[in-house]
Amino acid sequence: MKGYKVFNSDWTCKGFQYKVGKTYEHKGDISICEKGFHFCREIAKCFNYYNFNPNNKVAEIEALGNVESDGDKSVTNKIKIVREISWEEMLRLENSGKGNSGLSNSGNCNSSNRNSGNFNSGVCNSGDWNSGHCNRGGSNSGDWNSGNWNSGSFNSGNWNSGNWNSGDWNSGFFNSKDDTVRLFNRYTGYTYNIIANCKGIKVLNWHYENNWWVYSENMTEEEKREHPEHETLGGYLKVIPYKDACKLMWDRLDDDEKQAVKEIPYFDAEVFKEITGIDVNEEEE
Repeated sequence: MKGYKVFNSDWTCKGFQYKVGKTYEHKGDISICEKGFHFCREIAKCFNYYNFNPNNKVAEIEALGNVESDGDKSVTNKIKIVREISWEEMLRLENSGKGNSGLSNSGNCNSSNRNSGNFNSGVCNSGDWNSGHCNRGGSNSGDWNSGNWNSGSFNSGNWNSGNWNSGDWNSGFFNSKDDTVRLFNRYTGYTYNIIANCKGIKVLNWHYENNWWVYSENMTEEEKREHPEHETLGGYLKVIPYKDACKLMWDRLDDDEKQAVKEIPYFDAEVFKEITGIDVNEEEE
């Protein structure tokens, strides 16, 4: 069985010294995480156990004896260190785009992991030029944005610098001092920092998630047909619509967390429903 293994910079692993081209045999039983020579069948999975560090050595190996596997990890009683894989080759093997320094990227010039767009320095971005995390649109510097050019978080519109906006250009222009913000379409006497620290706002920010990575072994047959790229990437980025994600988030909240959301200053159930699709009054009936 072909596989991959990562070593320390001196070709040691767990205190055992290896050398390229050599074959090693373990006497006795083998057991995952306990006895034998461990490896992964997919190169990216190695970094679940080793730091993603170019100073580490990476090698293609061949399991020549008995093999036991558990999830993404395997163990054998006889292993051959076939050849060293350079860091550049490792990135080419794992990324289907160009100029990536992360893992499992299908776009170009990504510095983190599992990005399908371009120029992303965050994680799980499917748009372009995103520096945050889990963005579906483009040019976002915040997190979990499905629109474009947002510098805040959780926005489904465009050019928003605050959070949870479904419209566009919500923050105003050319302001040189702190000002009060609007909540639920009403002017308030609160600054942005005061509102950002409200428990209800924090609850929404903590629990919202509209995309996540699904490994190949956890994909359904239908997902595999729809995302053949999983064979190269080891999985795919599952993305659900914004309001579906809001509903999923709401269903995960306990009663105290839901109450904290309703206690956000100037809370308006109709505006909340318009933006998130969640009818808080329906639950109370």
